[in-house]
Amino acid sequence: MNVQTTISPTIASAALPFVIPTSRWDDAVAATLSPAEQLLYRSNLLGSDLTVTNFGGGNTSAKLQEVDPLTGETVDVLWVKGSGGDIGSMKLDGFSTLYQAKLLGLEAHYGGPDDDDKMVGYLPHCTFNLNGRAASIDTPLHSLLPFAHVDHVHPDAIIALAASSGGEAATQEIWGGKIGWLPWKRPGYTLGVMLRDFVAANPHVEGVMLAGHGIICWADSAKACYEHTVKLIAEAAAHLNVKMGEKPAFGGQIVAPHADRAAVAADLMPRLRGLMTGARPKLAHYSDDAEALEFVGSAEFERLAGLGTSCPDHFLRTKIAPLTLDPAKLQDDTYLAEKIAAYREMYAAYYERCKRANSPKMRDANPVVVLVPGVGRITFAGDKTIARLAGEFYGNAINVMRGAEAIGDYIALDEQEAFDIEYWLLEEAKLQRMPAPKPMVGKIALVTGGAGGIGAASAARLLKDGACVMLADRDATSVEDVRAGFAKQYGKDVVRAVVCDVTDEVQVQAAFDAASREFGGLDILVANAGIASSAPLEETTIALWNRNYDVLAQGYFLTSRSAWPLLKRMKAQGGASVVFIGSKNGVAAATNASAYASAKAAANHLARCLALEGAPHGIRVNVVNPDAVIKGSRIWDGDWRKERAGAHGIDSGAELEEHYRKRSMLGRDVLPEDIAEAVYFLASDMSAKSTGNMINVDAGNAQAFTR
Repeated sequence: MNVQTTISPTIASAALPFVIPTSRWDDAVAATLSPAEQLLYRSNLLGSDLTVTNFGGGNTSAKLQEVDPLTGETVDVLWVKGSGGDIGSMKLDGFSTLYQAKLLGLEAHYGGPDDDDKMVGYLPHCTFNLNGRAASIDTPLHSLLPFAHVDHVHPDAIIALAASSGGEAATQEIWGGKIGWLPWKRPGYTLGVMLRDFVAANPHVEGVMLAGHGIICWADSAKACYEHTVKLIAEAAAHLNVKMGEKPAFGGQIVAPHADRAAVAADLMPRLRGLMTGARPKLAHYSDDAEALEFVGSAEFERLAGLGTSCPDHFLRTKIAPLTLDPAKLQDDTYLAEKIAAYREMYAAYYERCKRANSPKMRDANPVVVLVPGVGRITFAGDKTIARLAGEFYGNAINVMRGAEAIGDYIALDEQEAFDIEYWLLEEAKLQRMPAPKPMVGKIALVTGGAGGIGAASAARLLKDGACVMLADRDATSVEDVRAGFAKQYGKDVVRAVVCDVTDEVQVQAAFDAASREFGGLDILVANAGIASSAPLEETTIALWNRNYDVLAQGYFLTSRSAWPLLKRMKAQGGASVVFIGSKNGVAAATNASAYASAKAAANHLARCLALEGAPHGIRVNVVNPDAVIKGSRIWDGDWRKERAGAHGIDSGAELEEHYRKRSMLGRDVLPEDIAEAVYFLASDMSAKSTGNMINVDAGNAQAFTR
């Protein structure tokens, strides 16, 4: 789907204003809290307000008196946000606690800026009360300042000042010298020393702007510190809003948003994903928020995008620069392949230019951020949550650029500085400590009949091992209930739901478009949506016959056909998998079930045909044949239960379950979770060399033995 670029004379577009934060401190709540709990309360208030700080960003501290468990003496302890935490959601165990006296004594080991990494190694020796929370590299910024409460945050309005050629002058204009300015310095002990010495030489300042990465301020109480922080951000935002109103953002709009941009993204994302080779497939996140559309449609878009980001928090998640695409060439696969290849070459050259003798080996060279005029922002990562956060951080970067350009020229991180942060040995050590990803991380599955027993169990099994899942079901209420439950259990990022009747060609295609737009494409199709009916041949109406074939044969055909283009694109990433949920009745004849059994047999043979077609493209197609999955199955809640009981001349209650259990060779019940295990096996790399196969999960039925 092409997007025509509309070039026109510059259209003056109003810049999006910065939101002005206000205090949310509640004295009644704070009065019930201990000093440490007040620090947590303050931190959560700051971190949960995205006008104050972005996810995972910022750090807070308090110097509190504690009883030393070893000596019984009262000592000063620095409580400071630990490494890797998020002040918006952290609990008390998210703080590092360190002896303040020991922290101050560390300066005896400091010989200058080259010792920054060495100084981090001393922090564990200052731990108070055996607290296992690792201290962050920003700890010296808090410990070396003499104030009881310290906040260091980097909201967009503040970074816009810190990343502009006019930022220092604007800081003076806004605060009249009450807020100081320090030039860029990578976080660490040296920056802490610079900050302490600046404040000592300028005792009138109430905070300091740190060029490139935020503001730090302080007060004598938790409430005063919180309200001081919020006030400074509000004043910066108000100043920038006035300045942004004086001229069009980013030189004005020259490309209008595409009317059907979500469809464009759904078409584009799998094609990009298929080109991003690596250890695991990528997951994607799409945004067409106001920030993204304003930026990508602007006259200054290419210039500013090429500069990259400024704040270390932004850069670590978005790479040195985004990939930008010509919206008129999105249907050209050769163009897309060349752009991805060129980006990887650019990244490799950047690595070679900047690497140090002890730098870690080059990481994944694929782009994280992809920007398309008229369409918006697409971000890729090995994990869906990380992909979403990368997009949000680039949204922060856009806000920063807008504000920075309103008062001067936007200044990105120096390339070598950016590299030294990205490939910092301390950052590499943190990455190496992370647990190995689960086997299905990076995989995207669509499960039809996702609200039913087998469908939901299969989805849960895939989610458990890290896959992203799109649940498709015609029952809107049920599928949303299942999605909501999985979101609580596995996280909201990894599961979505779409209403889909597999007999409706339009709805089927829309479901796969949704999977592409929400996750980036498809690796696994579990074709499970089904019905069941039982009737003697003479009582089988044309309507009943057609209904079985519409759902069980045509439905599997329609879902496979829509999945096919997406699955073919994953050959370079290890291929893809289709799993049909068949039935024992598709192999063994059943009394009074000619429509159902023959439709299931048709689906099973369709799977064999697709296995032949799919093999050259790395697509495996296999079948799981259940039998008598009564517990947890919606099919057995209706007439099918009574009909099958009648066919066997028994009661439809517990007697029916006992009948099927005794009929099986193993004498065991078959549960949805049992089918899900077979689905998982066929969807995973454990069966990477299996296609065109059937697995019976029926507790043993000699009639259904494959021949």
